[in-house]
Amino acid sequence: MSHTGERNFDHFLSLAERLDVPARLREEMAQCGAFHTYPAPGLIIGVYMVEYARNVLQVQPGEKVYAVCETPKCLPDSLQVILHCTCGNNRLRIIRAGRFAFTVNRGSDEAFAQGIRVYVDQEKLKAWPTLLAWFTHDACFDKKTMGDRLFEDILTAGQQILSCERVRIPVHKKEWWSTKICESCGQMVPSTFMTGDVCAACSAEKYYELE
Repeated sequence: MSHTGERNFDHFLSLAERLDVPARLREEMAQCGAFHTYPAPGLIIGVYMVEYARNVLQVQPGEKVYAVCETPKCLPDSLQVILHCTCGNNRLRIIRAGRFAFTVNRGSDEAFAQGIRVYVDQEKLKAWPTLLAWFTHDACFDKKTMGDRLFEDILTAGQQILSCERVRIPVHKKEWWSTKICESCGQMVPSTFMTGDVCAACSAEKYYELE
């Protein structure tokens, strides 16, 4: 983290303490901020969203849960740091829906798992004008002059801007796979990642060209 980032982070944590944010939440905000490299507004809202989900589902410390995050921006890091749901351990799936929301559920041997979906409620945001302006990307929001007020809104509002709904999430069982050779790049790929005889990186997910 840069020196500027460290100063901003210290300033944020001092603000959180002044606004009587509980010590445990401040610690989780600090951990998430260190992982994210700075205390982004969406990241801090994410900490409150994880807390909300934990309370509703009564998740115990260290308990194994799964999550689907509906945006790639900021929110996944709160899930990774606090709930240890990551793409690498196959407990976090990210979809680019653009909604600031996620679902959390326990594992299940059934076809569906019972879970909770937590989201920022647009109606509840109306009580917090600066936060609403930032969240809706309104041109009236100026981060240089309204940054402190934004964080005050976030830390004061806490879970008051959130809502939830009970949901059923399809359980994706582990698939058996064999190794195949992609006809395009010639590299080994699990069969479940192939489209016909071509891997995703050579077709739908191609993102580079050889020089």
